[in-house]
Amino acid sequence: MDEETALIDANTRNEKIKNFLVNNKSKILTIIISIVVLLLFFFGYGEYKKRNKISVSDEFNSLTIGYNKENNTKILTGLIKVIKEKNSTYSPLALYFIIDNGLTDDKDQINQYFDILIEDTPLEEEIKNLVIYKKGLYNADNIDEAGILKILKSIINSESVWKSHALYLLGEYFYSKQENQKAKDFFEQIVSLENSNLEIKTQAQKRLNRDLSD
Repeated sequence: MDEETALIDANTRNEKIKNFLVNNKSKILTIIISIVVLLLFFFGYGEYKKRNKISVSDEFNSLTIGYNKENNTKILTGLIKVIKEKNSTYSPLALYFIIDNGLTDDKDQINQYFDILIEDTPLEEEIKNLVIYKKGLYNADNIDEAGILKILKSIINSESVWKSHALYLLGEYFYSKQENQKAKDFFEQIVSLENSNLEIKTQAQKRLNRDLSD
C-alpha cells in the first residue's frame, strides 16, 4: 500500500511539473533567452573593453615613441583623442605628455582635459587625487586664492597619500605671495600630519625654520 501511495504521489508530482512547464512555456523560454543574452552581453562587453584598451594603448605608443617636435600638431590631435577615450591608464598619460612637452599653451583647453579625467574617467581614487594635484600644480602660477583652494579642496580634506603634496603646494603658493601666516599654517599641517610624505615633510620643516620662524 505504501509503495502504491508513493507511486501515486510521484506521478502526481510529475504531472504537476509537466503541467507547469506546459502552462509557463513562454515565460520559461523568455527567462532562458534573457539569461543567454545577458551572458553574451557580459562577455561581449568585456571583450570589447579589452580590445578597446589595446587599441588605445597602441595609439598612445605610436604617438609618443620616437616623439618628434616637427609633428606636434598631429601628435596633439591624436593625444586629445586618447584623452577623450576616457581610458583609466592612457588618458592621464596622454594629458601628462601634452603638458610635459608643451604641445599647447591653451590653459583653458588643458583644464578641460583635466576635468574629463577627474569627472568622466573611471580612475582609482588615488590616481584621481594625483590628477587633481597635478591640475593644482599646473594652475598655481596663474590662479587666485579661491581658485587654487577649490581645486585642491577634496584632497586637503581627505586622508589621501597626496594630501601632504597638496598642502605643500598651497604653502608655497601663499609664501610666493608673501602671505606668510597662511603659508605657515599649511606647512605646519604637513609637519603634524602622520602620513606625510617624508621628503615633503622635511622640506616643509626647512621652510618653517629658515623663512617662517617667529
